[in-house]
Amino acid sequence: MDLQLSVDRNSPVPLYFQLSQQLEAAIERGKLSPGSLLGNEIELAGRLGLSRPTVRQAIQALVDKGLLVRRRGIGTQVVHSQIRRPLELSSLYDDLEAAGQRPATRVLRLETTAADAEAAAALAVAEGAEVRLLERLRLTHGEPVAFLRNQLPPDLLRLEAGELERTGLYRLMRGAGITLHSARQTIGARAASPAEAELLGEEPGAPLLTMQRVTFDDTGRVVEYGSHLYRASRYAFDFQLLVRS
Repeated sequence: MDLQLSVDRNSPVPLYFQLSQQLEAAIERGKLSPGSLLGNEIELAGRLGLSRPTVRQAIQALVDKGLLVRRRGIGTQVVHSQIRRPLELSSLYDDLEAAGQRPATRVLRLETTAADAEAAAALAVAEGAEVRLLERLRLTHGEPVAFLRNQLPPDLLRLEAGELERTGLYRLMRGAGITLHSARQTIGARAASPAEAELLGEEPGAPLLTMQRVTFDDTGRVVEYGSHLYRASRYAFDFQLLVRS
């Protein structure tokens, strides 16, 4: 591990937290990639002039966040960085790519089907009307992070599984001349069902973030109804809050 780490002993911030934050930043920026070993606690403590319990506490904080794992006979290993996504109208694929997360997609379903009541209300069509159904598993570094379920008007654009595995849905929309303008979005949480847990590599009952989004183009037409699941251990939404004067 060749990182520039330092601690400020005059700071009111606890030393373990300073170290933990620097290691987390290195993971987020890809300086510590998934699978890399963190190194020996004793060596790290001596290098920074810290006690071994302080270093152990910093590492444990990242283990608790799911960023590191202790493996018997191997040492402390980087698992992955948590995906922090801004709360704006953008695609997960574009956000992952911009963050250097090497996104990949597995198309699970791509078919024309009848809209149920929920999809019909979102897409402003009659219940039972034809819609284009798309289900995908989104991965980073070969690990699943999200299950994406989208329903679109059937004549909106031509979709092929091969293209959807190479790029994001919003890129394909923009390439077809569709101007995305705004969206109505709801974020929640719930426990994973056994099937969802198996798909996302979690334990049954593990927390999942949920997102429902209805997206409009610049003419006011509904172009997408999305219902997505994200692994809470791997994913977070970032909000910017402003004080109203």
